[in-house]
Amino acid sequence: MPWLARFMLLGALAPGRPATAPMSLVVATARGEARIPVRTDGTTGPMVAAPALLAALGGKAEVVDAWADVEIARQNFRLVLGAPYYSVGAGLKPLVGSAVVKRDTLFLPLQFVTNVIPAELKDRYRYIASAGRLEDRAAPPTGTTAAAGAPRNPKRLPNGLNKGYVVAVDPGHGGVDPGNPGIYFPRGLTESDVTLQVGLLVREELLNRGVGVVMTRTTDTLIDIRQRASYCSDRCNLFVSIHVNSLPRRPGFNKVRGFETYFLADAKTEDAARVAKMENEAVRFDQSPGAEPGGGLDFILKDLQLNEYLRESGRLAELIQSHLGEVHSGPDKGVKQAGLWVLTTARRPAVLVEMGFSTNPEDAKVMSDARSQRNLAGSIADAVVSYLLEYQRRVSPDAETRTVGGRE
Repeated sequence: MPWLARFMLLGALAPGRPATAPMSLVVATARGEARIPVRTDGTTGPMVAAPALLAALGGKAEVVDAWADVEIARQNFRLVLGAPYYSVGAGLKPLVGSAVVKRDTLFLPLQFVTNVIPAELKDRYRYIASAGRLEDRAAPPTGTTAAAGAPRNPKRLPNGLNKGYVVAVDPGHGGVDPGNPGIYFPRGLTESDVTLQVGLLVREELLNRGVGVVMTRTTDTLIDIRQRASYCSDRCNLFVSIHVNSLPRRPGFNKVRGFETYFLADAKTEDAARVAKMENEAVRFDQSPGAEPGGGLDFILKDLQLNEYLRESGRLAELIQSHLGEVHSGPDKGVKQAGLWVLTTARRPAVLVEMGFSTNPEDAKVMSDARSQRNLAGSIADAVVSYLLEYQRRVSPDAETRTVGGRE
């Protein structure tokens, strides 16, 4: 029986179990709330990345031979890699899906979260199917901490972030500039359609995490490529531009796939220079006067303040790649640098995310499918929160930070 049929059958038979997989899970503990993407592919069924889940639950895991040993709340679980079984103590019990290792990351079947944890640790956890929410019964009520009901820091959100962060989200292209045509996108979608769809989801996911958002566009309209980064003004902390990669027709062009994140610096590879040229061509649609791409880039890169932001941009790019790797089925093509015109006017940490290749059928499906779009958006939002938390800890644990990069 296919995994989806088994999942829906068990969902119909098990009280409190969802009949279909949610797009993401919320894990609520005394540490706060974490949203974890649910990844689905055609072979393994719905699953979640173990590092994200166990970080939220304070657990740990180790892969030993054909087993994944998972510890949560001092309870040991053993899951068979590649087979739908787990054990607590003696004997094996069935699962809908299997634990698997993909690109060195352990993934656990969704049922382990929705059924196994609440059943085996029923005095500690409960799963609310209607909300896609796993709750720690020991967690304090909203607005308190675990220490004798003491009030939370009023400057802090439940996820640990200080209040007041703002991110500019830039869906690439738009209006008369459709971006690349997306030969494998369905229903005539273009790059500008897909980047807007994902960009609006990123906004929703960031708002759900307590982060303010400024959009460069919310409709199919053209924004001057040289003005986009200016939307990240004095009260803005980060600039994230969202794009779709593509290749010209040549032998094997539709076999290349994967995701990569760029920050502004001299291109070090021929492929990075290709991406910069492709994205910078959008300047031909602009109506306002200005220099052509590439002019003055050397001067910009020598600016000390911008160089500080470049270091921060590189770290943000690393985190985006890491989080996207938990939900994207394509290869991680890494962090790249290039002279991208859309980033040259940024005076905050700024990155450009290439979510995949529209010239590859598998990547095109990832970027155009509603569930996958939600997962991509949630991962980008998680990476932003991870970066802000990391920066917050480096600078001042209690400061209400308005500007990332060391300068007000």
